[in-house]
Amino acid sequence: MGMRIAGMLDDAPLLAMDFCDRAMGRPGFLHGGAIAGMMEIAAIMALHAHLGEEDARMRIKPVNISVEYLRGGVTVETFARGEVIRAGRRIANVRAEAWQSDRDKPLASCWMNFLIKPKS
Repeated sequence: MGMRIAGMLDDAPLLAMDFCDRAMGRPGFLHGGAIAGMMEIAAIMALHAHLGEEDARMRIKPVNISVEYLRGGVTVETFARGEVIRAGRRIANVRAEAWQSDRDKPLASCWMNFLIKPKS
């Protein structure tokens, strides 16, 4: 879908995606699945960044995702960023948001829970 890391924002990777026909839902709008997928990737990237050096020794497995759609995405660049709310020894809770021109007006947000365990 053409996502890329556009830098770091508050110690977490900032994900950016240009609008393209592959990500179109109804005419002139971004598909909800593209928004959800982008937030899922942003959440995973935020957790990897949070784990730091320990990341190479750990395996993360998504347990669930809950997406809240707030407004329709239009045909402009979209951004997403995840934030680790809590990371224990076995479970991590991550929140992600997606927005377009104004970060204070998110398109959608999601909560993801991850299982964290050492690689075998």
